[in-house]
Order: sequence, then structure tokens, then C-alpha cells
Amino acid sequence: MLSTATRDKLKQVSTATLATALYKRGFRNQYIQNVHPIAFKGENMVGPAFTLRYMPAREDLNPVSVFQDRAHPQRKAVEECPPGAVFVVDSRKDARAASAGSILVARLMVRGAAGVVSDGGFRDTPDIAALAIPSYHQRPAAPTNLTVHQAIDINVPVGCGDAPVFPGDIVVGDGEGVIVIPAHLADEIAEEAVEMTVFEDFVTEKVLEGRTILGLYPATEEQTKVDFAAWRQEKGR
Repeated sequence: MLSTATRDKLKQVSTATLATALYKRGFRNQYIQNVHPIAFKGENMVGPAFTLRYMPAREDLNPVSVFQDRAHPQRKAVEECPPGAVFVVDSRKDARAASAGSILVARLMVRGAAGVVSDGGFRDTPDIAALAIPSYHQRPAAPTNLTVHQAIDINVPVGCGDAPVFPGDIVVGDGEGVIVIPAHLADEIAEEAVEMTVFEDFVTEKVLEGRTILGLYPATEEQTKVDFAAWRQEKGR
């Protein structure tokens, strides 16, 4: 379960920093490839993954009339996504048709979802951009999802932009993109990422003052460590 403390920490750090922390533990493929914010809201998206998986559509099973079924997996998933979760859609990296549109994203927002991610595309993106929910996709896609995709599974392990996503994994999105943290590592990754961010803020300040990165980044000189300790005390960090 994602604690409030860990959620707050993950809201303060970048996906780049998280990617480095994960790489140190041998995880190379947790960043969702080719997914971008529709309109970054200025605050990180953080929440456990709730997934929807699409497969290639078979025409005889995927007419427009399937949406009349209350148990249709796409509709059912939207109504079952828990408050605080990130709705992650495996659209097979295919943006030829929409994974969803503004009405379903609005419903997720009203139900309290922390965000929505698709490795395909969304339709109605100008309307989605105006909603108060973080939304990430590959590119806009106007055709209905039925023309390419068939919703098939809810809250199962999926691949999203080549990243493995298991239900409950912690999904973090910033102004650049989205990364997935294995649930059992969330607390320690969050703590390390906060510490990395503090050090990198110190490094950035020193570089802007004209200091060389040699011996500073990484901190291979003892003086760097002394200076960093003094800087942290001065800044209260």
C-alpha cells in the first residue's frame, strides 16, 4: 500500500532521478517509452497502477453496439478504478485509434483517479487538457478505439510503452513522462530519490556559480562532501 509519506516524496522528484535509482537496482525498462503529458499540471502524478489491456480488434466482436453492455471491459474498468489509482492502458503502442476520450477521462477524474496513461492515444485532447487530471499518451487519435483495439482484461499485468506494469506498482509522471516503480521498492526508492534531488540541487547551484563538475558530480572529492554538508545545514534540507 502506498503511504502518504511515500506519495509526498514521489511528488517532489523527477522521473529521471527515479530512473537512476531504479537502474542502481538493476531495473532498466521501467520508463514508459514514447508517452508524453497532454498538459502538465505542475505537480507529479503519483498512484498505484490499475490496468486495462487491449488486444487487436476482431471486427465481428467489436461493433459500436458493444458499448451498450454495462460489463464492457473499458466501461467496467473506468467504473472500478479506485480513487487515488493511476489508470494505465496497454494499447499495444498503437495510436491509430483512441484508447479513450474526454468523457471517460472526466469520469476517472470525478471518481478520484490520480491520473491516466496510455501508450496509444486519446481523442478529445483539447478537452482532456482542460481537465484537472494528469493525462499522458503517445499522440492524439480521433478514431474510436473499436476500429483498432478490443478491451479484453482489467487489472492484470500489462506492458505499457515497453515497461512492465503490475497492478499496484507505483506510477509516477512528471513534465517529461512516466515511470513505474515495483510496489515493494516504492518506499526505499522514494527516500533515495529525495536525497539524490537534494544533492543535485546543490550541484546545480554550484555549477551555475561556475564550479567544474569534476570532483563535484559525482562527489569524488572530500571537499565536495564538506561543502554539501554545510549547504544542507544552511538551506535546512
